[in-house]
Amino acid sequence: MSTRPSKDLETFANPNPERDFTIRIRVPEFTCLCPKTGQPDFATIYIDYIADQKCVELKALKLYMWSFREEGGFHEAMTNRILTDLVAATEPRYMRVTGEWNVRGGIYTTVVAEHRKEGWLPPVKVELP
Repeated sequence: MSTRPSKDLETFANPNPERDFTIRIRVPEFTCLCPKTGQPDFATIYIDYIADQKCVELKALKLYMWSFREEGGFHEAMTNRILTDLVAATEPRYMRVTGEWNVRGGIYTTVVAEHRKEGWLPPVKVELP
């Protein structure tokens, strides 16, 4: 196999740093291990962010997400760790990571974690008639 899981999050220069625009990424096949039972946990991870100077490179993001497959962690910890690592790599103006975790024992869990760069204010939403 030529590719392997990796914690390295490569970035590239934001092509339009003068503008706030939203980047939305959906990762429907995230897996890790339950820290209690060792059984697999499955989630869809949603990443919404407004880049500052750097954007995350998608192949690197795929390999990063793959790297959790053999790691144990609670849903809350995994979602927050992904946010922390992505913020460290990209230094965005704003980022939200949402983990929609599949059913476990009849319970669905959704965890939402956010980061806002100090001093950044969201643009005012335009409502058209």
